[in-house]
Amino acid sequence: MTAWSVFEVMGIVAFAVSGALTGIQKKLDVFGVLVLAITTAIGGGVLRDVIIGNTPPLTFRDPTFLIISAMATIGVFFTYRWLDRFKYTIQIFDAIGLGAFTATSANLAIEHNLDSLFIVTTVAVITGIGGSVMRDVFVKEIPYVFRQEVYAITTIVGAMVFYYAQTYYVGNLPLYLCFCITTGLRLCCIKYGWNFPVLGLDSKDIVSENRNHGN
Repeated sequence: MTAWSVFEVMGIVAFAVSGALTGIQKKLDVFGVLVLAITTAIGGGVLRDVIIGNTPPLTFRDPTFLIISAMATIGVFFTYRWLDRFKYTIQIFDAIGLGAFTATSANLAIEHNLDSLFIVTTVAVITGIGGSVMRDVFVKEIPYVFRQEVYAITTIVGAMVFYYAQTYYVGNLPLYLCFCITTGLRLCCIKYGWNFPVLGLDSKDIVSENRNHGN
């Protein structure tokens, strides 16, 4: 298995887990949880493939990724009570998925000769946030990317690192750098409460919002 495939599977599993946990917390039935998890896991990748012209999307040509997301969801059914004990569980898995999909999407854009910084970054951002935006919209929540948390910026930084790294380094190093920087930045935002200012909220309101999102 190539490094690209490893990161793609990692992103699918991470987003499937975050989608399944969200569905369970929202008290969806088993089918609803499964649909939400799969949509979260493959939604960004489908958007990416359509944008870069890799059609029909890889998920529709090879059911492996759909099967993996379904298996990850089933795993959550049996481990939910254990996972739910940890603070920020959904956000942590979301950060892993964000980093993995940012790396694989930036790489795929380059392979399809979309080699401008703007295109690579745009493809990476849409893929990274696509699944999580669908997840939050389906459960009637404001997506993370539109809240005060620094979310899409971490994807932009990671994609830019990949773009410049691949011009100097061969092999899988740009993938690793992109994943580590994107995921690391997102985890730092969660841990240290790095936010953009929100109009109409004072500092106490922002702290309260962060605590609510972590529950």
